[in-house]
Amino acid sequence: MGTKQRRLHLNLFLTAAGHHEGAWRHPDTDVTQLLEFDHFVRLARKAEEAKFDSLFMADRYSASKQAVAYGAMFGLEPLTLLTALAVATKRIGLIATLSTSFNEPFNVARRFASIDHLSKGRAGWNIITSGTDAEAQNFSYDQIPEHKDRYERAKEFVEVTTRLWDSWEDEALVLDQEAGVYADSERVHELNHRGRHFAVRGPLNVPRSPQGRPVLVQAGSSEDGRGFAAEVAEAIFTAQQTLADAQAFYSDVKSRVARIGRNPEHVKILPGICPIIGESEAEAKEKEAMLHELTNPKYSLLQLSNRVGFDLTSYPLDGPCPTCRRGSEPRSPEPYPAHYGAGAQRKPDAPRAAAPACRRTRAPHRCRHGQTGRR
Repeated sequence: MGTKQRRLHLNLFLTAAGHHEGAWRHPDTDVTQLLEFDHFVRLARKAEEAKFDSLFMADRYSASKQAVAYGAMFGLEPLTLLTALAVATKRIGLIATLSTSFNEPFNVARRFASIDHLSKGRAGWNIITSGTDAEAQNFSYDQIPEHKDRYERAKEFVEVTTRLWDSWEDEALVLDQEAGVYADSERVHELNHRGRHFAVRGPLNVPRSPQGRPVLVQAGSSEDGRGFAAEVAEAIFTAQQTLADAQAFYSDVKSRVARIGRNPEHVKILPGICPIIGESEAEAKEKEAMLHELTNPKYSLLQLSNRVGFDLTSYPLDGPCPTCRRGSEPRSPEPYPAHYGAGAQRKPDAPRAAAPACRRTRAPHRCRHGQTGRR
């Protein structure tokens, strides 16, 4: 009996200066190019030439005076950039992050349908709920809604968005110039949705896109997040720190998918890696050591505070770790970005920072030293 072949699919987590917090200070990094479109075009084309499946852009909706002083962890608005990159590329998928907490279904459905048309069917939506008070305060809220409430809103948001994409049937466009009929109105449908969070009449004012619906991607790691991802996502990305944790996550999410009647083979679990590449292990370790030397301890301490949910910036770096009660609210005076979407004022049960995803794909888990694990 022959061994079943499996294809390796790769996705580029697209950032201006790389994943490592010290990369922007590397002597080979041209910091004047970090906001230049040509810089992103070069990265996108290199990924496409290397047969990567997709580009992925994470996002958050706030910044911090503390963090911008030490790191280049900012980002251009994903849909704007990926729409432009659709013109500069031909085959690679384009996955943009948009939050269900600070947008409306009609606008999101229209934007993704538009990029799917312009890219000839290469759009993907990474669905997030956001998780910090700092982000909420940029949208007229005092604080972020509770975790469970955000996911309830997200479920209705995705339901409405999906129905808007489906409001045009596949054969709705007639394009009969002689008869003067652009579309068959019997194949275009109103939603008349009225739910807890949204009231949307429809139909969408963009015809059905090449994919019908963009690829749906999610990064749920909490209990609510995993359940939501199992219900809606085609790709679920994660950043587990050990092989055992990765295997447990894989098994748990696949089981959830099967329990609600979806085919587990149609939902891909996508772990992320941050490779440091050299001609030899020694060379790679030398590069790694150099990157670590370029990190700023003040910025690293901000990130650590974010991870543990407790402001450590006023404590001695070489002193003992202060004791704080489990589940206590963070004391950070200003939220700041950690890697790709984490926030200083994250609620205790909020999802952890996510890893890259690729378009309808599955990639192997690799730990820090390049170990590949089966799931």
